Amino acid sequence: MRAATALLTILSASACSTTLPVTGSLDDGPETFTGSATGYMDGGGTLAITTNKGLSCTGTFVYMTSRSGQGAINCTNGQNGIFEFVSTGKRGAGIGNIGSRPVTFTFG
Repeated sequence: MRAATALLTILSASACSTTLPVTGSLDDGPETFTGSATGYMDGGGTLAITTNKGLSCTGTFVYMTSRSGQGAINCTNGQNGIFEFVSTGKRGAGIGNIGSRPVTFTFG
């Protein structure tokens, strides 16, 4: 019985978030990035990306509607930015900036 309860607890906890791959590029040159975004049942989430030039960034986001959201990102070089996205739930796309550099990305 304890094993069944523990298994149910683990399965319930794993259903509370979804992690998806993120890929994108900085539109002013050949710099690209990859990473992941984790969305939670409360409509918020976190993300982490690393560019092909070694820049690391982390951020948070929130769904403003059931299919769109916005977020903020901070990078290890001191730059930060904002972004917005649209989502089908399992995949989506967005635009934003890191510093003054425009970015586009997809996830899922």
